[in-house]
Amino acid sequence: MKRRVIFLMSILLTLATGVRAQFDVHFTHYWTLQNYYNPAAAGASGRMNMQAAYSMQMAGYKNAPATMLVAVDYALPAQEKAHAVQAGMLSDKIGLFNNQRLYAGYAYRMNLWGGKLALGVNAGMLSQTFDGSKVEAEEKSDPAIPSSSVEGQALDVGAGVYYSYRSAYLGLAAMHLTAPTLELGETNEMKVRRSYILQGGCNIPLKNPLLSIQPSVQLLTNLVAWRADVTVRGTYVWDEKKYYAGLTYSPMTSIAILLGAEINSFTFGYAYELFTSGVGLIYGSHDLSVSYKMDLDLGKKGKNKHKSVRYL
Repeated sequence: MKRRVIFLMSILLTLATGVRAQFDVHFTHYWTLQNYYNPAAAGASGRMNMQAAYSMQMAGYKNAPATMLVAVDYALPAQEKAHAVQAGMLSDKIGLFNNQRLYAGYAYRMNLWGGKLALGVNAGMLSQTFDGSKVEAEEKSDPAIPSSSVEGQALDVGAGVYYSYRSAYLGLAAMHLTAPTLELGETNEMKVRRSYILQGGCNIPLKNPLLSIQPSVQLLTNLVAWRADVTVRGTYVWDEKKYYAGLTYSPMTSIAILLGAEINSFTFGYAYELFTSGVGLIYGSHDLSVSYKMDLDLGKKGKNKHKSVRYL
């Protein structure tokens, strides 16, 4: 019985942070990771965009959630960059669970009402591993609790729509459309719910051309639990470099402090999230984000041609 309770408690810990349950990870830098939440946002920058993010939640707790994301998206040069592709890998460790998601996607952009409307889809594999060898309990013969490492995999599909007009954007996406079930061994399974994500934001210039404000919002729900984030950042431009600071408020959940900079083609961001309920203010979360954007025109003729010194 004790082993069964520990196993169930591990599952409850996975579900404890609301919509963060299962594979729906929340990043404080959600506005820079739009293509993870919404495949239609792939290629929105018009450049090759390489990103990495790391989130360590509820720091100070043993076996607290730790998440890493590596992603890339690229707007293909053909047809005025109407086509875009993306790929990524997510690794999410919480307790004795290790969740992973590998995906690739495609987005198509078209002109609409003076802006750009994009439709996107991605597909990949979800996997979950439970390390039963690390369960400490007296009753070691309970068949409901794996005594070794067990793993389940399933196909995962997502889709979204994304509209941008000048410096404003609005996106709606759905994750886990196949509602996959991961079978962990012979006696356990994990049902992954469909999730829905609404995102929006804009840039508001001020009278001082060196200053601007970027409000943004995100709503994440699986129709059982939900989380909303409202963010306001202020950006200061100096010597062609951008520096920002801001706050994110999540009702009934947390407040986050944001700091970051954009230097040349690199963007760095750090956030510290203080929980206003549940675990309290002491055990907060650290969120790191870095991205690199570059112009890459694979279709440009003669770009990679070189002349021999013998025929100059």
